[in-house]
Amino acid sequence: CTISDHILTGEATSAEERQNTFRDMMEVALEVAVRMNEK
Repeated sequence: CTISDHILTGEATSAEERQNTFRDMMEVALEVAVRMNEK
């Protein structure tokens, strides 16, 4: 699960930060899934 806003402090990521960092996380997760499937 990826969280973009901190419920206690109110800190939040901008739309641009969410787009860029979440995309990076998704790419890593997909790469891991592909590699696990190859074993």
